[in-house]
Amino acid sequence: MTDIEIARSVTLQPIEEVAAAIGLRKDDLLLYGPYKAKVTIEVVNRLLAQNHQRGKLILVSAMTPTPAGEGKTTVSIGLSQALNFIGKKAVVTLREPSLGPVMGRKGGATGGGYAQVLPMEDINLHFTGDFHAITAAHNLLAAAIDNHLHFDNSLRLSPMEIMWRRVVDLNDRALRHIVTGLGGKKNGPTRESGYDITAASEIMAILCLSLSYTELRERIEKILVGFTYDGEPVLARDLNVAGAMTALLKDAFLPNLVQTIEHTPAFIHGGPFANIAQGTNSIVATKLALQLADYVVTEAGFGFDLGAEKFFDIVCRVGGFVPSVVVLVATVRALKMHGGVKLADVQKPNVEAVFAGRENLEKHIENIRKFGVTPIVAINRFTTDSPEELEAVKQICADQQCEAFVVDFWAQGGKGGTDLAARVVEIVDAVTPEYRPLYSLDQPVEEKILTVAREMYGAAAVDYRPEAKRALRRIYALGYDKLPVCIAKTQQSLSDNPKLLGRPKDFLVTVRDIVISAGAGFLVPLTGDILRMPGLPRTPAAERITIDDQGNITGLF
Repeated sequence: MTDIEIARSVTLQPIEEVAAAIGLRKDDLLLYGPYKAKVTIEVVNRLLAQNHQRGKLILVSAMTPTPAGEGKTTVSIGLSQALNFIGKKAVVTLREPSLGPVMGRKGGATGGGYAQVLPMEDINLHFTGDFHAITAAHNLLAAAIDNHLHFDNSLRLSPMEIMWRRVVDLNDRALRHIVTGLGGKKNGPTRESGYDITAASEIMAILCLSLSYTELRERIEKILVGFTYDGEPVLARDLNVAGAMTALLKDAFLPNLVQTIEHTPAFIHGGPFANIAQGTNSIVATKLALQLADYVVTEAGFGFDLGAEKFFDIVCRVGGFVPSVVVLVATVRALKMHGGVKLADVQKPNVEAVFAGRENLEKHIENIRKFGVTPIVAINRFTTDSPEELEAVKQICADQQCEAFVVDFWAQGGKGGTDLAARVVEIVDAVTPEYRPLYSLDQPVEEKILTVAREMYGAAAVDYRPEAKRALRRIYALGYDKLPVCIAKTQQSLSDNPKLLGRPKDFLVTVRDIVISAGAGFLVPLTGDILRMPGLPRTPAAERITIDDQGNITGLF
């Protein structure tokens, strides 16, 4: 059966019953139908006020993935189910899917097989409207900027120095560069701008890093929207719409509660991409889960060099928590790709290619240990994997003194990874992580970038283009140099060149510009050719999606 057929074969529990399993009452919920709910602000405020953290955090990441992904979400969901299967009280916290990948190349982001969060159609499409609220809040600020220019421009905001673009939650390459204000003075002024995808919005980052409505507004007020003709910064607070933007985010700020196929509670909230933002679900959802369960499984997007590095260096600093273990997802097919096999041939048995691709997996294991946290590898089994290939992956991990377990959550649900779950519990209960960030916030910006590039990617040096050098001068002049860095980089390679597979060494990372995300509280160095607005592939997933007269959606995966 397909993912959507498996999802429809399950009888969902009423969301009140799912909530009751973690101590939440019906009055603690804002219902979105029978199977979806948000947690009320009263519950959020009460639980976040508790000083003692009840649960232990488990982070799931991955080696550098193939274009199809290696199943981090499936493993995250499956591991939470496996923990409950062996008698533990576990919750999973994940990002919300963006319509960009859903309608584009990768499809949905609700797991797969018997390790899914449900209702998968709702979650993959509009869910509870969070992305739309973020889009509206972001674009309200953009409209306020152009409205200010249209009337008196008392702030003397330079149209050539406006940093705030618009966003939409779809892949649309035609919107990367646009001209606004065409049609005469009543529609102007005319200026160049563009769109990013909603997942790349600073509003998305801010929502995922804020712990209250007050903090949400304060962060929005700090957004750097542009500069005056004299080079002075103009912030969102100067446009007087921060209050309205926060009001638009009133419900979006509240974590969403759903369930897995095996009825494990799941908080699905926020959705920044890891290649262009911090790449993890909201801090509010994670902290909430840590007060309601003994074990919390969360996921950081793409490879460990992207989402997980940002999780440790940005999210952990803000959230005040740290994972007790990192489960690194590896697959036979990804190892074969890094071993030189063409993507079209990765399903063919090839033990030699598995060993040839070992350096990529080894680098990610090495990277985890740099943060003082124990790694354990989950070998996500596919039906095309041979026993010899799976043993080869185990051997690679053993050579690195790293435990590895084959899991089959897609076909078996929680039962497909009980050995991994049991070992994760042993590690989490026995080990106190000696967390250490990769860099100090007091280091110069260039040192922070170089540290990540050298330690995580394996780069020899960093080169700065003229725009990046100009941005650095502004960063120091405005006092933003103490912020962490959230490097935007391709997910297809450890380097900033998507064609360099395996474990490239001694390469040069090129920073073409640095975006100041003052509200989110980080700097975004843009490396290589990374884009903040993806395009659709030649045959997008949207071409397979349709609906019948009974409202049944098909084609989602």
